[in-house]
Amino acid sequence: MSKNRYPRLLGLVPLLGTLLLGGCNMTLLNPTGQVGLEQRNLIITATLLMLLVVVPVIVMTFLFAWKYRASNKDAVYTPKWSHSTKIEVAVWTIPVLIIIALGYITYKSTHALDPYRPIESDVKPVTIEVVALDWKWLFIYPEQGIATVNKIVFPAHTPINFKITSDAVMNSFFIPGLGGQIYAMAGMQTKLHLIADRNAEMDGISANYSGAGFTGMKFKAIATSQEDFDAWVSEVKKAPKQLDQAEYAALSKPSQNNPVELYSSVTPNQFQIIVDKYEGMKPGKPLKHEKKEKEVAATEIDSNSHSAAGAEE
Repeated sequence: MSKNRYPRLLGLVPLLGTLLLGGCNMTLLNPTGQVGLEQRNLIITATLLMLLVVVPVIVMTFLFAWKYRASNKDAVYTPKWSHSTKIEVAVWTIPVLIIIALGYITYKSTHALDPYRPIESDVKPVTIEVVALDWKWLFIYPEQGIATVNKIVFPAHTPINFKITSDAVMNSFFIPGLGGQIYAMAGMQTKLHLIADRNAEMDGISANYSGAGFTGMKFKAIATSQEDFDAWVSEVKKAPKQLDQAEYAALSKPSQNNPVELYSSVTPNQFQIIVDKYEGMKPGKPLKHEKKEKEVAATEIDSNSHSAAGAEE
């Protein structure tokens, strides 16, 4: 009876493996962007290099267990054996060579995939300012003068320059289909440069636990044609909502599973105002946008003074 039972159990192993892998998201191995493709290749290369040690060890474990089993009387038994130069050379040389190879590849890819490094392209990049809130993502398009919540649209084959901060706890901005992941921190600005190689709809997530609404802090990232992107911008400009200071104050309050929202306009320098808000907590230190406003005002006063003096002469 037991002999018939085990083959049946072994027959369930493939089914169990399929069920376990059914919940896996293979987006990282099927990227949409150039950065994601290079990161995937790095993962595969590093895995294959490590398997050069892992696979032979696994094979030899089963091979030695079979060859030197108690019932095999032909196996050579040498209980006083303690050293082999060939084995020592193999045991040390192979891992050292693999570590050197991994070190070189990691060093090279670290600089090549630097998130602050702009992507070389003949196409003008699109800038998107990202603000992590509780528990939603605010996206500001400074050049288009619009803003969205939990949705971004951008043209494919065009570099995207993300400027990222937080107006809540520390978070992590991640679009697995495009690659790259970087933290969003209050009072600081981080950068991320990505590009989509084809039209696609991707999921964006919060990759850093940030509280009760963490699981619902997701957004859609849509890469489309330039014509469709321009049409989408025109559509957003017709939205009834405007992201002024009062609307932002309401939006920044904690909320969960927020729907997509569109804003036809946004307060100028809203992103920098959010960053400066935390810097301004230091006593006596003016905010960056206030400095700029004072410099502009001083320039205007100086210009008016020269104009008045010229008129008197």
